[in-house]
Amino acid sequence: MDHFSYKKGKLFAEDVEVEEIAKQTGTPVYIYSKTTFIEHLNRTRKAYSDLDTTVCFSIKACGNINILRFMAEAGSGFDVVSGGELYRAMQAGADPAKIVFAGVGKTDKEIIEALDADIGYLNIESEAELENLIRLSKQQGKIPKAALRINPDVDPKTHTYTTTGVKETKFGVDIERAEKVFERFGKNPALRLCALHIHLGSAGHTVQPYVEALSKTLALVDKLRNKGFVIEALDIGGGYGADYVTAQSPTAADYADAIVPMLKGKGLKLILEPGASIAANAGVLLTKVLYCKTGGSKKFVIVDAGMNDLIRPPLYNAFHFIWPAEIDEKFAPEKRDKEVNIAGTEAVDVVGPVCESADFFAKGRTLPPLKRGKLLAIFSAGAYAFSMSSNYNARGRAAEVLVDGKDFKVIRKRESYKDMVAPER
Repeated sequence: MDHFSYKKGKLFAEDVEVEEIAKQTGTPVYIYSKTTFIEHLNRTRKAYSDLDTTVCFSIKACGNINILRFMAEAGSGFDVVSGGELYRAMQAGADPAKIVFAGVGKTDKEIIEALDADIGYLNIESEAELENLIRLSKQQGKIPKAALRINPDVDPKTHTYTTTGVKETKFGVDIERAEKVFERFGKNPALRLCALHIHLGSAGHTVQPYVEALSKTLALVDKLRNKGFVIEALDIGGGYGADYVTAQSPTAADYADAIVPMLKGKGLKLILEPGASIAANAGVLLTKVLYCKTGGSKKFVIVDAGMNDLIRPPLYNAFHFIWPAEIDEKFAPEKRDKEVNIAGTEAVDVVGPVCESADFFAKGRTLPPLKRGKLLAIFSAGAYAFSMSSNYNARGRAAEVLVDGKDFKVIRKRESYKDMVAPER
């Protein structure tokens, strides 16, 4: 599913040895595979090709403008959740008609920017937001398309912080209230409330929650149409699981096999908002071992990347496969898994230099013997890694590198001390 592989014991990104990248850029460094991004996008589009489908890559997953540019050139639309993400999409050459804007707390400034850009749909999450959109639409002389985000009360059974489709979240309107919202706003001349939006959350690993949510939503579509409301599109969001563990999640085709038959003949345009399923395995975070130490019965491997570079493990207890960038052939793992039982490996905690006990990438993880200066690859770091990074502990954010076949280039330079303090001068 990606283009990171070992050749004669050395890790390559496409046709580039990652150690060569580290020599030129230093560590930590995010390394992306262009081919992997494009292949994952195309697999998703192919899976849903029997429907009128727009794939809107979720910018919050990985927002480097150079990546967004080639994704736009490949035909991708974009899911944005802020004015800054909308700006990135437009700077990357996105087709405004293929942009959807979600989020419970859009400011007036952000809504006006979306109106001025003539984007495809504003995904609206409350009656109060609809009232505000009507006011701003009249002010700007625009008639936007809007999709009401409904809450189908379906739990994909992921981490509590990434579940967004149950009633007790801040997102969307309860499905039982949706008819009343349409009765109040559905025929207002200041906007076209003509679509529905659902999003269950991130890191789903089964198809069934989507089937359940879609069944509820299609029943609502029928009710609304029977009352004379026009429903032209259905945005079923993102959250499709990525393979942080080999073959952990359904493929795009697996999801489509269940979803496409439900939508055929319904007269609905389909919008998808994949993020991690496209980006996660398109990137690795390469880091260098600084020290190895023992504390009580534990062994620690201290690396130069920290929780400011990849916060998913401490924030969500998320798993990322970690393995040396150069290995003896006997340590070649058969797959990326939470447990690798190979003779000669030992259990260690992989931790960073940030002054927090939560600064870890793995605990009790079996790895080959390591020593100072060796490179470790933290896999599946293409989504929610750089985009969630920070300058905590006054650490400059790492460089980003894009690999394309035999070539690679820095697409975001490493932040220097001067870069960090410049806005404060």
